[in-house]
Amino acid sequence: MTRFSANLGFLWTDRPLPDAIRAAAVAGFDAVECHWPYDLPVGDLRRALDETGLPMLSLNTRRGDVESGENGLAALPGRRTEARAAVDEALGHAEALGAAAVHVMAGASSGTAAEAAFVETLLYACDRAEVAGRIILIEPLNRFDAPGYFLNTTAQAAELIERIGAPNLRLMFDCYHVGRTEGDVSGRLQALMPMVGHIQFAAVPDRGPPDHGTVDYGTLFREIAALGWDRPLGAEYRPTGPTDDTLEWMARLR
Repeated sequence: MTRFSANLGFLWTDRPLPDAIRAAAVAGFDAVECHWPYDLPVGDLRRALDETGLPMLSLNTRRGDVESGENGLAALPGRRTEARAAVDEALGHAEALGAAAVHVMAGASSGTAAEAAFVETLLYACDRAEVAGRIILIEPLNRFDAPGYFLNTTAQAAELIERIGAPNLRLMFDCYHVGRTEGDVSGRLQALMPMVGHIQFAAVPDRGPPDHGTVDYGTLFREIAALGWDRPLGAEYRPTGPTDDTLEWMARLR
């Protein structure tokens, strides 16, 4: 049976994160993941996880100055100290919450200096995460939703993962982002599966619930299972109304 993780950066955003964790449990999700849990007491989140029995799969490093449009720090030249601090903070929260993975956000940048900054930050993150037995994720974001984001294709991500060579550096494969820019979600996933650390999904092209659009998730989830993947898949979609009213897909796609 396919298992699902609720991405609480998108689902149940109308309530505090601890209550969103509880809502995910009531709805039948098998795990949760989040974006930026840093403005809440970590003890409140830990209690909600313990109460529900849901594991926290992953969380993101901070974006930086959101008001000025920043969307990550790791690939920004000249921001080495802040990028490392964001990694340390995320790993600290991952430790407290039992999260197995941290997604290091690259940010909007380009060029050789940006790539050098990203590689340096990832080497630092992988070294720190290895001590704690955690993995580091990198995720290509599509150019429509995240214009100018440094990491924007799976080929670029795969080349970096192979070049860095850290055993705990993995690809966050988001079917929505890949579908928007590369098209062949199934083919790319099969080719990249050996380096995938987490899989997320949403309808293509509108990022709604996975019950419509150009990707047939019933077929894709069966293909993923056939590849030997048995971890929860991350539901990172934009609800078209109250989250609880958009969950009919779960029973059908399990």
